[in-house]
Amino acid sequence: MANLNKVLLIGRLTRDPESRNLPSGTAVVSFGLAVNRTYTRRETNERVEETCFVDVEAWGRTGETIARYMKKGRQIFIEGRLRFDSWERDGQKRTRHSVVAEGFQFLDGGGEGGGRASTGAGAGEQARGQAAPVGARETPQDDYADDIPF
Repeated sequence: MANLNKVLLIGRLTRDPESRNLPSGTAVVSFGLAVNRTYTRRETNERVEETCFVDVEAWGRTGETIARYMKKGRQIFIEGRLRFDSWERDGQKRTRHSVVAEGFQFLDGGGEGGGRASTGAGAGEQARGQAAPVGARETPQDDYADDIPF
């Protein structure tokens, strides 16, 4: 039987990205994402907006770039995978799902480095104003020669 673990989200950061480095030197960046859904109730014709809050973690160059250019309120497209965490605190077992970002694209302008960006995008693609593919993958072992991926 085939398996698929793929998440595509567009939302706004709920807090500034928090960066930390592992003893190996690999950057890990955490941030929250608010994803909205708007629909109309059939019975009352009332418009309803739901917000889903998602914890996101980005590793390596992906995380470093997000931490450098993103801040609370900015919009981003995240491509990644779901991760299930479980731990025990004060004798109680706790669990949560989060998203590990494997690719991204900046969606709104503003601030330093605004505009569109994507992991794996060549400078020529961005210079022509074309959306760069978000298919690039990054794991903590990846090492990019470029300082900025766009």
